[in-house]
Amino acid sequence: MSETLTKLKHYKMYINGEFKDSTSGKLLTVINPSTGEQISTVPSATREETQEAIDDAYEAQKTWKMVPAATRGQYLHDLATEIRNQKDHLVALLQEEQGKIKSLATTEIMFSADYFDYMGSAARTYEGEILQSDNAHENIMITKQPIGVAAGILPWNFPFFLIARKMGPALVTGNTIVLKPSSDTPNLALEFAKIVDKIGIPKGVVNFVSGPGSVVGDELSHNKKIGIISLTGSVGSGKRVMAAAATHMAKVSLELGGKAPAIVCSDADIDLAVQSIIDSRVDNNGQLCNNCERVYVQEDVATEFIDKLTKKMAAIKVANPISDKNSGMGPLINQAALDKVDGMVKRAVEAGGKVTTGGHKIEIEKGFYYAPTVIVNVKQNSEIVQDEIFGPVLPIVTFKTLDDAIEMANDSDFGLTSSIFTENLDTASRAANELEDGETYINRFNFEAMNGSHSGWKESGIGGDDGRHGIEEFLNTHVIYLQGHPEKAQS
Repeated sequence: MSETLTKLKHYKMYINGEFKDSTSGKLLTVINPSTGEQISTVPSATREETQEAIDDAYEAQKTWKMVPAATRGQYLHDLATEIRNQKDHLVALLQEEQGKIKSLATTEIMFSADYFDYMGSAARTYEGEILQSDNAHENIMITKQPIGVAAGILPWNFPFFLIARKMGPALVTGNTIVLKPSSDTPNLALEFAKIVDKIGIPKGVVNFVSGPGSVVGDELSHNKKIGIISLTGSVGSGKRVMAAAATHMAKVSLELGGKAPAIVCSDADIDLAVQSIIDSRVDNNGQLCNNCERVYVQEDVATEFIDKLTKKMAAIKVANPISDKNSGMGPLINQAALDKVDGMVKRAVEAGGKVTTGGHKIEIEKGFYYAPTVIVNVKQNSEIVQDEIFGPVLPIVTFKTLDDAIEMANDSDFGLTSSIFTENLDTASRAANELEDGETYINRFNFEAMNGSHSGWKESGIGGDDGRHGIEEFLNTHVIYLQGHPEKAQS
């Protein structure tokens, strides 16, 4: 191992209640996207070590499912309490490895604590059914049973909250879990394993295995002891997981990409629309599946809207979010992401698009920064309107009628979120009924509620998260037909 790597922080995997390095001796190096500097190393697990974690989770689930749901829920409440106790430490780690501004990093940590509390409270609320039978003296009961071992494959854009989103409903319903953090952001997940260990969740119930998707993710997707694979990631990753899961008919819950349209009607509150769309675009430095990715503005208010949007986007301060407390936006996750966004903007300009602000990389230290960008004169069928950008870039298209706007909004392979800005109830109602997305936001920014339902249509995913529907993703339905014979009953 080089002298440079030995000076970095080092995190270990967590398998069956023990912190471990990989027998391979291979390490993954983590980069601070705000500075481009190496900050830590984590183990690069082998396929055999991933299998070990799955086997341990499989054995632990036999006991865990028999633990009363209320007791399982209490462990989640204990996690929430400890997260709050360590808030400042966790916020600092999140900023360091992911590049969030402090306010958003704090929101992610605290929202995760609230999410664990919410899921812990669900222990006494998820339920089955009693049905009427056609047969005399028969009771038909639908019960909900845990699936078994869950695999949680985590993204890099919300590396802490997605632990809660996958682990909370899995554990409270009696499943065990093996979690694979993103190789870009594994530090916080492996640090969180220390909290799991501290509060005493039984061995094997929660496991963290770090390593490349081609090894760890592939084993989690193909292993027959995995009952459900929950992935948040790209469309390509989701399709690979779904194909692998089909080999043994594992359940999948996939939250994939988005290309959220925002429709701004001529009767909209323009200032509200501008601010809400900006908040929905630069949130998490433009790296969020919910982010507004394209805007359709009615022709008669287009000039006013574009002018106000351009000025506000240009005023956003881009800076290192750790060293500059006034930073309004931080870096993209890595060089590849930066180059992708820059390439898409350049190709849009070459095709006739006009940048009204931004449109370029920003040199800050050695980080991966891109200027908040607005681009007009783009076509509906262009790459920048059709493909996910995942960066702080807003392409704008004008429209004449609501029919045109809805048709263009639905003209996408994605269907995760959408929004509309209008003062007309009939317009809002029609859009809510006709937009082909899992979520539609009316006169507000794009961000879901933990007790709602977060699920995509089309290539944005299958299955869902949050609320009672998210809990049911981790449950099997078991129907019991109990036929009674009164004549055999004891008198």
